[in-house]
Amino acid sequence: MTDVLKNDRFLRALRREPTDTTPIWVMRQAGRYLPEYRATRERAGSFMGLAQNPEYACEVTLQPLERFELDAAILFSDILTIPDAMGLGLSFAHGEGPQFARPVRTAADIAKLAVPDMDGELRYVMDAVRLIRRELHGRVPLIGFSGSPWTLACYMVEGAGSRDFATLKTMCWNEPKLAHQLLDTLAQSVAAYLIAQAAAGAQALMIFDTWGGLLGPAPFREFSLRYMAQIVAALKADTRARELPVILFSKGAGQHLADMADIGCAALGVDWTMHLADARRAVAGKVALQGNLDPAVMRANPEVIRREARAVLDSYGNHPGHVFNLGHGITPEVNPEHVKVLVDEVHGYGRELRAR
Repeated sequence: MTDVLKNDRFLRALRREPTDTTPIWVMRQAGRYLPEYRATRERAGSFMGLAQNPEYACEVTLQPLERFELDAAILFSDILTIPDAMGLGLSFAHGEGPQFARPVRTAADIAKLAVPDMDGELRYVMDAVRLIRRELHGRVPLIGFSGSPWTLACYMVEGAGSRDFATLKTMCWNEPKLAHQLLDTLAQSVAAYLIAQAAAGAQALMIFDTWGGLLGPAPFREFSLRYMAQIVAALKADTRARELPVILFSKGAGQHLADMADIGCAALGVDWTMHLADARRAVAGKVALQGNLDPAVMRANPEVIRREARAVLDSYGNHPGHVFNLGHGITPEVNPEHVKVLVDEVHGYGRELRAR
């Protein structure tokens, strides 16, 4: 696609280039806190009906951009599209989160898994990327994404959400070769999935390692980081994806930032449990940083939101390479007006910092 970007500060920040102000987007920015999103989801009939319909996915992706001066759009989808395409029977029970009818627990289960067909079971995702990119008309860049192999495996082995995903961790201890077989298949699948999104028009790619923080230092490197590195290498080797910046976000894994910065990604997401000044020192200028306001702050009054946004910006300082975001996804009970307060404050105070 040849549309010219009207606002490229997000991509410039990922390249650690100077920007006129700090770019901002918000994880789960198309979500239940928006009444228009809830209305579209009701028309779609279910979450999966929404996510698997390119027109609906495009509609909700663009909704927050109509309200707020965000610097990036992110594809509306779910991190579990790959295991769903593998035939595990994904569903979302009301109030209970994702569930798989056929969890993966045995060698026979894992042997059946194969990289999904990006033009078959996952075509609806690529159709959504193409449609969103067309409807954006170069307004802001479009982010494509996937769950990390470790995070996908957590749900696939457990069969549902969990506080500790002990079933997969036990597999890693008792049958490490089997765990590696599963994670390798998932790494190949995620790489193919992100390459297909790049070919469809995504302009940046993000890997959500939501449950990486559950692992200790050595297991994190063996079962999570190893496979994210494999994916980044595959993206860099493919002509369709090699020019796109890759963001890794491993929640609760701030102690691993230095190792993560060495695998070839453009940026690292940082959750709210780490000071950005410490994160900057850890990555030693190798990558940009994204984050890291505590999502709970969005429930506070506007002056608190402004104060805490300024504190995050001050913690990074007047340096290139910062994308403002929450330290995790926005929650459903947030007042949409509070998001406008945040976006306006980040842009306004970001300009002040650059004028000093």
